Amino acid sequence: MEQNGKKAGGGCLRGCLTLIIAAVVILFLLYQLGNYLGSSPGEEPADTTTPTTPTVTSTETEEPQPPQVGTAELQENIQKAPQSKDVLTRHYSWEYGGGECNWELVIPEWLYEYYRGIPRPPTNDYSVYVTHPQDDAYIGLLIDKIREAASKNGYDEYQTIELVIAFIQGLPYTADSVTTSHDNYPRYPVETLVDNGGDCEDTSILLASLLDGMGYGVVLIKLPDHYAVGVKGGENTYGAYYEYEGDKYYYIETTGTGWGIGQLPDVYEDTSAQIHPMVPVPIITHEWTLEGKGPYAELKVNVSNLGTDEANDISVFAGFDAGENNAWSGKHSDPFRLGPGQQVTITMILLAPPPNIHTRVVVQIGIGGYRVSESHSEWFDT
Repeated sequence: MEQNGKKAGGGCLRGCLTLIIAAVVILFLLYQLGNYLGSSPGEEPADTTTPTTPTVTSTETEEPQPPQVGTAELQENIQKAPQSKDVLTRHYSWEYGGGECNWELVIPEWLYEYYRGIPRPPTNDYSVYVTHPQDDAYIGLLIDKIREAASKNGYDEYQTIELVIAFIQGLPYTADSVTTSHDNYPRYPVETLVDNGGDCEDTSILLASLLDGMGYGVVLIKLPDHYAVGVKGGENTYGAYYEYEGDKYYYIETTGTGWGIGQLPDVYEDTSAQIHPMVPVPIITHEWTLEGKGPYAELKVNVSNLGTDEANDISVFAGFDAGENNAWSGKHSDPFRLGPGQQVTITMILLAPPPNIHTRVVVQIGIGGYRVSESHSEWFDT
């Protein structure tokens, strides 16, 4: 994070920030599903995420104040888009540098509906919400105009980051159980913008998306029952940070106003965290049906990749549980691969299990010999 040795405390922002975003239509690219074949699932891989605890550094010298920007206004930097049923307009207000900022966004309705319709990946690695490519062009427009506005006000890099943080912290906090029918419903960045807020993971995902798109080193920090953001800092950055792969990522709280870079809430001191970098990952899920046909049974397994990276060497294993990691009529599929957002149906014919046994159907999905997803039926007697 380039911040020229300054910890900006404010500035005078007297005018209003009114940025009107034009609707962007980009094509969603799907990889063609190849007819590739892979290996059988093995044991589940160990969790490679290393828990880490924060380190706090401080300086005894008085931090320099940013240059005053007087009454300079951030002008309407983005071309106005025509109002129609195809766009959603949202207004935001927050405080930065002693003044009130106002932001008006025009968001493509199709983009919002697209993300609302995506199944939530079954993972607590929420980097998949940041690295999803469909909103890249729209997020890029936001970033361009944020930088343009910051440049007109004479903001340095540190102040620009603070401006973005203040915007995120100014969004209303809303619990998933109140705004949705789910106890836990992570939102993609466009959803949080349209819904005008969210809980800690939603605002952290949105902030990480903006800062990552601006070229800063960013990680998501998963604490017990909480999410936050870390931004990579150098020797002249102070406060609480987490180390990841040799770099220091300074804590950013996204809920509540007034939290500065490196300010860690007391409740999370000496608390270990999982660090998730902004790297695309595959997320493999499956569902299946089984229909008996005399001595045979036809199993159909729908395998989906809900992540943001291609998965190679996927295979399906299925059979009837015989205990001690054994299976009656066990079968492996040929290997295949899935790009982001792709799905395939694997059909397997299983011999019926022997009579007079207590068993269940077991289905496992493996990648490169490691089991990544498993399901089974209720126990039954043959």
